[in-house]
Amino acid sequence: MSNAPLNKLEQIPLDLGHRTALARNDFLVAPNNHDAVAWIDLWPEWPAPLLVLYGAPASGKTHLGAVWSERSAAICVKASAINEDVIRDIADMNHHVIIEDGDSLIGNLTGEKGLFHLYNIFKEDQRSIMLTLQEPPVRRSFALPDLASRLRAAPSVAIREPDEHLLSALIVKLFNDRQIRVSTEVLQYILPRIERSFEAVRDLVEKADQRAMVEKRSITIPFLRDIIGQEATRE
Repeated sequence: MSNAPLNKLEQIPLDLGHRTALARNDFLVAPNNHDAVAWIDLWPEWPAPLLVLYGAPASGKTHLGAVWSERSAAICVKASAINEDVIRDIADMNHHVIIEDGDSLIGNLTGEKGLFHLYNIFKEDQRSIMLTLQEPPVRRSFALPDLASRLRAAPSVAIREPDEHLLSALIVKLFNDRQIRVSTEVLQYILPRIERSFEAVRDLVEKADQRAMVEKRSITIPFLRDIIGQEATRE
């Protein structure tokens, strides 16, 4: 067992971005994420020591992780820190754990062995793990069959792509997180011209905010026309 100090585990805060609102009341509940929210609200009555929360980048997994962290006092550990040598150190923190962006663990024998041992320790201690992935375990190829069987049997819940109502609310929220208010006209301009995905909305808001600060401009339709037009030209 490693005697490395705990800071070597690279315990990390949840990514708060630009003062991102990550409280329970800030989460936009919609049909695409209703089941995921229900699982968070169900804790501590989860039927297994581990819950898999999966969805596309920027879909809200970090936000729901923050909600669960506030509810459970869980800590967030980088997936890259998971290996057999540090599992006991993580367990000795005596917290529930969130492992974000766990995709890097799947197919990595060292990481899988670490997660397998952590799973068994937490099952024995009656503690919980939230593992976030982009795809569910049933669609993944594992290096360790014992871990594969446990993760595929664990409850898995998806955050699916947004409908137009949620997309509208998400655009407003992400701009509000950056202290920017957008008009209804601007919102109506964006909606038919953007890919229907969380990642596309996040990227647009980031680019608009950065460029507006550099050029000292407001978020208007002509301003967004330039940004969206440039993206279309690159494609």
